[in-house]
Amino acid sequence: MNKSNNSGIVEQFVNAVMGVKTLNQQQFPNTSIVNTQELDVRAVLVYTLGTVLQIVVMVLVLLGMEKIVMLIDSNSSFPNWFSTFLTGLFFALLSIRSRIFSLLDNTRSRQTYDQVIRPRWSPPPLVFPIVWMIIAVLRVISSVLVWQQMNHQFLVLPLILFVVHLALGDTWNTIFTVERRLGAAVPVVILGPWLSALVVTAIYWQTNPVAGMTLSFSCVWLTVAAVLVFRIWQLNGSEPLYPLKLTPVEK
Repeated sequence: MNKSNNSGIVEQFVNAVMGVKTLNQQQFPNTSIVNTQELDVRAVLVYTLGTVLQIVVMVLVLLGMEKIVMLIDSNSSFPNWFSTFLTGLFFALLSIRSRIFSLLDNTRSRQTYDQVIRPRWSPPPLVFPIVWMIIAVLRVISSVLVWQQMNHQFLVLPLILFVVHLALGDTWNTIFTVERRLGAAVPVVILGPWLSALVVTAIYWQTNPVAGMTLSFSCVWLTVAAVLVFRIWQLNGSEPLYPLKLTPVEK
């Protein structure tokens, strides 16, 4: 009983930190969705525009942080460690809640994962927020190391690519978790979060080898995630690898 209670507490804590809603927290609409084989052009435009705007906003936030840190570093009344501490908090916010900068619906939910057919080797739902918490910590450490290596600058290529990677991940979450477009999720996870993670890790490594090694775990996990997304797509009907037009039907 104690073990069950402890695991429940751990699950609630992890889900609260990562903003994950469990199935019983979701409100189900009074409609069902019918897929056609028609390409949803509007969805493609919305995803593209939403991703681009999120990247622009986060780059502007990087610029704002650079100005703030410059003021802090030039002010002798602040201790030397304060700008590093503030930068760590900033990267923690980006790593855990980058979706606050997105115009797309980026609800973190277990609903899709709980309901689709999954391969036998698929991790239990609680594994995902725990692993993403670990990755968030590694992102903070590696990004602070890069920031220090770049003389406290934020508007530098490695960190810009980092926010691009986060935005692509948020868009993928919208496609897979929120809208359950299992076909479109396959190429997006490969060309988006997975490929961008490799690029960011490589450029972090060039900037600071320790930062690159720290971030490399995310590449391993995203490789597993990409394979899992592919297998879920195969097991659930192998719909076309593009966003299908959805038609709402009243229940």
